[in-house]
Amino acid sequence: MAESSDPTADDRDEATGPEDTAEPSALRKASPGAEAADDASHDDDSADDTPAADSQYSPALIATAVALPIVLIVGVLVAAFLILRAPVEREPLALGPVPAPAADGPACAALLPALPADLGDYTKSTLAEPAPPATRAWQLPEGGEAIVLRCGLDRPLEFNRASPLQEVDGVKWFQIRDETAKTGTWFAVDRETYIALTVPDGSGTAAVQTVSDTITATLPAQPINPGEL
Repeated sequence: MAESSDPTADDRDEATGPEDTAEPSALRKASPGAEAADDASHDDDSADDTPAADSQYSPALIATAVALPIVLIVGVLVAAFLILRAPVEREPLALGPVPAPAADGPACAALLPALPADLGDYTKSTLAEPAPPATRAWQLPEGGEAIVLRCGLDRPLEFNRASPLQEVDGVKWFQIRDETAKTGTWFAVDRETYIALTVPDGSGTAAVQTVSDTITATLPAQPINPGEL
């Protein structure tokens, strides 16, 4: 009887090596990437368990951090406003003498105390000694050119029968311009004595109007007495 060509069971067992019957390593051991992902998931779980208060600021601290710059800004603005509103200390105003033969007369004695402390935005100035008699001055708070009143003067040489006059609140004025100094000097010519009011250009009309009201209320009007032509 011929031998069978089929291999026996023993031959099949011998042909099947250990490598063919072994379980693949991929099934026995997880890949490194899977282990890393698993570890990351564990880390996330542990992070969720960490209290959130450690990474947050309290509402009171946040409110303080927001409010502090606002308070500082408001403080700076208030301080700047107070500085701007504070009165400026002006130096005494030095004025030269002008002939005023009637400065000690009754008309100037009545007029000067009645003059206001303010003429519009101009406030009364302190005069440097020796101050001219029967003289008052006003300046802006920051100083600068002054409005000057002098009482008891002689009749101005330029005032004559042909001189143009302007009447303001019952007072007749004769004006002389000084283009170099940029001022106008107004002379009240219808009172017991001559009164000069020097006004810098750009200071407005409040000074002439206010002084006119004071002169009208204090000194009676008299006929004018201009010089000859």
